[in-house]
Amino acid sequence: MDDTIDRDAIERTYEVICAHIRNTPVLDLDGVTLKLEQLQYAGSFKARGAMANLLLRDVPEAGVVAASGGNHGAAVAWAAMTSGVPATIFVPTVSSPAKIARIRGYGAELMIGGDRYGDALDASREWSAEHEAMEVHAFDQPLTLLGQGSLALELAEQAPGLDTVLVAVGGGGLIGGIAAYYAGDVRVVGVEPEGSPTLTDALRAGRPVDARADGIASDALAPRQVGKVMFPIAQRYIETVLVTDDAIRAAQAALWDTARVVAEPAGATAYAALHSGAYRPEPGERVGVVVSGANTTVDF
Repeated sequence: MDDTIDRDAIERTYEVICAHIRNTPVLDLDGVTLKLEQLQYAGSFKARGAMANLLLRDVPEAGVVAASGGNHGAAVAWAAMTSGVPATIFVPTVSSPAKIARIRGYGAELMIGGDRYGDALDASREWSAEHEAMEVHAFDQPLTLLGQGSLALELAEQAPGLDTVLVAVGGGGLIGGIAAYYAGDVRVVGVEPEGSPTLTDALRAGRPVDARADGIASDALAPRQVGKVMFPIAQRYIETVLVTDDAIRAAQAALWDTARVVAEPAGATAYAALHSGAYRPEPGERVGVVVSGANTTVDF
């Protein structure tokens, strides 16, 4: 495959990975369509891009290596386990215990160090060069975007009348793939925490730039910069809104109280835009929201 990221390429990728991932359901919640991607293998949408990389690239004997705030690492570890190849995952110290437990549970070699995702990425690249392992980037590789974009393919079939889709933004792999699939046919709005406005700052600057990396969802939504691969897609098709940490917490509670949907902070961030009023639909506007992950600790 070439590096083109568009609807046709996403459809071709989906043909390869669809037997290995879940076609996650949608749920109508007070007129809003929720795409329940927290039900995906490994607990988040990241399984799509991870499996695309493992199935469509030649994996060396040393296996795969990935840096992650947690969800991508869990997804790569899961994909490697199901494919029978070794995986080494680097995560920063801010990664949540639930995500660390997931990675270990899938049998990957886990390395914890550094304060942020960028520290884990630097360490993973050094390890990859030394051991000749295949790097699976969390958001800045074409196959990662093509895999994540398969979510939009499913959503377009499940909810064909949507006007707008709200998507949480970290490095931009998910929203980039979604926006490439819809290609302007559906409005795509990125939702970011105020403490980590990575895409908002990049769009304002006209290029990826270093952004703040703070807040309740910083383990998943706070890379140093948004991905270079997705940025031209973002400039063409994506707008952004910001939400507070309090809004994210309230969205988590609302998803649980109204629909018994468990979402980690990053997974509830897109819904927080609606629930808090940071995004206000026009009368009659049909809105979809991606609940992107649920790798969190729940006490029963």
